[in-house]
Amino acid sequence: MFKGILRVKPIEAAPHVDAGEPVEGSLEGEATLRRTLSATQLVMLGVGGVIGAGIFVLTGQAAALHAGPAIMLSFLMASVACALAGFCYAEFASMMPVSGSAYSYSYATLGEFVAWFIGWCLVLEYLFAAAAVAVGWSGYMNSFLGTLGIPLPEALATSTFTVTEGQFMRTGALFNLPAVFIVAAISALCYVGIWQSAFMNTIVVTIKVGVIILFVAFSLQFVNPDNWVPFIPENEGPGRFGMDGVVRAAAIVFFAYIGFDAVSTAAGEAKNPQRDMPIGILGSLAICTVFYIIVCAVLTGMLPYQQLGTPEPVATALQAYPSLLWLRVLVELGAIAGLSSVILVMLMAQPRIFYTMANDGLIPKIFSKVHRRYHTPYIGTIVVGSIACVLAGFLPIGLLGELVSMGTLLAFATVSAGVLILRYTRPELYRPFRVPAAVIVCPLGVAACLFLFWQPFREHWELFVSWTALGMLVYFGYGYWHSRLRICL
Repeated sequence: MFKGILRVKPIEAAPHVDAGEPVEGSLEGEATLRRTLSATQLVMLGVGGVIGAGIFVLTGQAAALHAGPAIMLSFLMASVACALAGFCYAEFASMMPVSGSAYSYSYATLGEFVAWFIGWCLVLEYLFAAAAVAVGWSGYMNSFLGTLGIPLPEALATSTFTVTEGQFMRTGALFNLPAVFIVAAISALCYVGIWQSAFMNTIVVTIKVGVIILFVAFSLQFVNPDNWVPFIPENEGPGRFGMDGVVRAAAIVFFAYIGFDAVSTAAGEAKNPQRDMPIGILGSLAICTVFYIIVCAVLTGMLPYQQLGTPEPVATALQAYPSLLWLRVLVELGAIAGLSSVILVMLMAQPRIFYTMANDGLIPKIFSKVHRRYHTPYIGTIVVGSIACVLAGFLPIGLLGELVSMGTLLAFATVSAGVLILRYTRPELYRPFRVPAAVIVCPLGVAACLFLFWQPFREHWELFVSWTALGMLVYFGYGYWHSRLRICL
C-alpha cells in the first residue's frame, strides 16, 4: 500500500491549444470543457477573486487587533509569499492546462497521497472561502437595507453559531438568510456556464474597482499622517502588534489573496492557456497588491487604527466625515458587488477541482459529469453550492477565514516544491513559462507559505487535524481503491 500511495500520474508536455480545442493525450476528461476564456477574462477572474473581503472586511480588523498602520506591511508580506507561489503556478498552468490546480500539479510530482491531501486542503480553500465571504456579503447587504429603512431582523441576518475561546456557542439567531441567498443565486449562475459567469464577473469587477477608486480619490484629502505614528505599535502580547502582530496580520489577510489561485482552475477553459495563464495569474496579483496597499494607507490615515475594528471598516471611515456620507452608499454597493464576485470565483473553482479528482477515480464518478448543454460540472456545482449554503447560514466568518488561509498556504507551498522537483525529474517537458531563478524562488515560496501557515495553526490545530483525519478516512475508504492510476497499473 505504501508504494501505491506514492504513485505519480504520468504527464506529457501539453500541446498548444486554441479556442474550442480540447487538450489531448494523457490529461483525460478535459475534452468536454469548452475553451472560451481570454487573457483579459482570466485577469478579471483573478481580480474578482482577490479584491473583496480583504478591502471591505479584513483590513480594518487586522489593523485594529494586530498590526496597526503596519497593516500595509502585512499585505506586502502576504503578497510576496503569493508572488513566489504565483510564479510556480504560472509555470504549471502553462505546462499543464487542466482544471485541477494544485491537486493536478501535486499528482504529477509528489504522488497520489500528497495530491489527495492537497485536494482536500483545496476544499477548505474554495468551499469554506465561498461561505466565509457570503457571511461578509450578508453584513454589507443588511447595512445597505438599513440605509433604505428595511433591515432584516438580526435573527435572520446572523450566523447561528459563534466561536468563543475555542468553544461553539449559539447566538440566538435562526440562520444567516442573505448569506444563504447569495450562495444559492451564484451557484445557479455557475450551473449555467463558465462564459456567462466570467462575463458577469467582468461587470461586477468593473463596478467594485470603480467604487474603490472613488473612495481613494475623495478620501485622500482627509488623510492625517499623524495617524501613521507609530507605524508599528508596541507589542502587547502574542500576535498583538509589534512585528509579531504584523506577521499574524499577514497570515489573516492572506485570505484576501486566494482568488488568484482560482485562475489556474480555469486553465482547461482558457483559449490559449500557454500564453494567457501566466498573464492571468501574475497580472491579477500585481493589480490587487497595489489596490490593497493604497486602500490600507488611506484607511489608517483617515482614522486611528483602533477605530477600524468593525465588520465594515471602509464605511466606518467614511462615517467619520459628514461630507463623505454620500459615498458610503456607493461603498456599500461596491462591497456587495465585490464580495459577490469573490463568491462567484470560489464557487466556479471547487467543482472543477472535484471534476478532475473524479476523473482520477479518487472521488465518486458522478462529480465528473458535465452538462450536455452548458458544458459545466453541474453535479459538483449543486453539491458545492448546497454545502456552502449550510456553512454560510450557520458558521461565523472568523472561523471560516482562518481555516481557508491554512488550506491555501499548504497548497501554495506544495506547488512551489513541485516545480523544482519536476525540473529535475522531467527536465524534457516543454515549459512555455519558466520560473526565473527557480532554485531560489521555489524554496523561498515553500518557506514563506509554511511560515504564515504556522501562525493560525497554533490556535486552530485541533480543527485542522480533525479535517485532515476526515480526509484520510475518505481516501483510504474510497479513493485508494478506486484510483484510476492504481487500476491501470
